[in-house]
Amino acid sequence: MLSEFDLIAKYFTRPTPNATLGVGDDCALLTPTPGTQIAISSDMLVSGTHFFANAEPKLLGHKSLAVNLSDLAAMGAKPVAFTLALSLPKPDEPWLAAFADGLLSLADLYGCELIGGDTTRGPLNICITVFGEIPAGKALRRDAAKVGDDIWVSGALGEARLGLAGMRNELALDAATLSAAVMRLHQPMPRVALGIALRSVANAAIDVSDGLVGDLGHILARSGVGATLNVDALPVGPMLSEQPQEVRRRFALSGGDDYELCFTAPPSMRAAVLNAGNETGKAVTRVGTIEATHGLRLTDAGGVPLELHATSFDHFVAA
Repeated sequence: MLSEFDLIAKYFTRPTPNATLGVGDDCALLTPTPGTQIAISSDMLVSGTHFFANAEPKLLGHKSLAVNLSDLAAMGAKPVAFTLALSLPKPDEPWLAAFADGLLSLADLYGCELIGGDTTRGPLNICITVFGEIPAGKALRRDAAKVGDDIWVSGALGEARLGLAGMRNELALDAATLSAAVMRLHQPMPRVALGIALRSVANAAIDVSDGLVGDLGHILARSGVGATLNVDALPVGPMLSEQPQEVRRRFALSGGDDYELCFTAPPSMRAAVLNAGNETGKAVTRVGTIEATHGLRLTDAGGVPLELHATSFDHFVAA
């Protein structure tokens, strides 16, 4: 059976040409690029809470890093490096090989080096800390939304929630739709290029991880503003567009695991926002307005207020 250090050496030790010191010492060392700030984020994925116990390990490795890179994207940061803390019931080598493949393939795609971490025996639990760089003063923050800003979202919302609904048998989906929606749930792609392109364009940003209503609510609370959101303007993909209106609205507003970006920008920046989307190959949609009032008002396409019960995921409230 593999020892802890054999496991690390075999599956998680790689060259780190950009780090000053990588795996193998008590700490890794990073030397920031002059004129930049370091963006740091940690996310924990727990079996039975964030993923099914029988989740495919390659996809799980991908998602474990993707959710962290999404946090960097939301602040306009370029990925640099990450650490991995991994708790395992036992050192299952086929599982480890597939997990490392998914994890490190995504890391290579974004030039993000694995520079350290820890392994231990216990329930399956994955914790990643990611490091990125941003030119000083250019970070997209939650507390910077301004009255009059447009509210935008990238990509399509609600498809990951559709995949979860199919897996839970909440909805009857045909095989092709279920397969595609489940991939949106298990293999999200962080919007890193778009976040970087929005550095001098957007005011505030957040990634949509727990549901648009709750995540936009964080921007509103931190910025001390309110908003009106046109629910019928929310972008949904072809899979979700085939569902009844109630399902479309609920999943787009409250579905988690989209890992799209929600951001605000002045109306004068509309052309620049669209250009950022075009240059990075990611659709962006204007869905609302930041206002001086507090709270979030939901309307339909005609501006008629909607009384919808829309909430976001909360680890200590959700059943």
